[in-house]
Amino acid sequence: MQNLDELYAVIKERQKNPQKGSYTDYLFGKGLDKILKKFGEESTEVIVAAKNENKPRGDDELVYESADLLYHLCVLWAEKGVTVDQIKEELAKREGLMSEFKDRPEIQDL
Repeated sequence: MQNLDELYAVIKERQKNPQKGSYTDYLFGKGLDKILKKFGEESTEVIVAAKNENKPRGDDELVYESADLLYHLCVLWAEKGVTVDQIKEELAKREGLMSEFKDRPEIQDL
């Protein structure tokens, strides 16, 4: 895969034409609850990898876990009928805008 569009296209194709025994088929077969559980797990793994940047695997672990997170996010989008283009459009709307929440308190002690 070279980009998010290609990854999403493969996932959508697997959703339409399941390949028995594939992990993608397994996730779609188990449904939304399983997809959400895996997305949550992968989110946590990204956080841990980022906190462990000075460990032996360092940034390699963050890259690995981020790829897992993006894959599971694409599966979630596909399950819910959200497209990559919708996400791009939403991001484009935000370009150049300042957050309305400038005074949010800083997160302490994760």
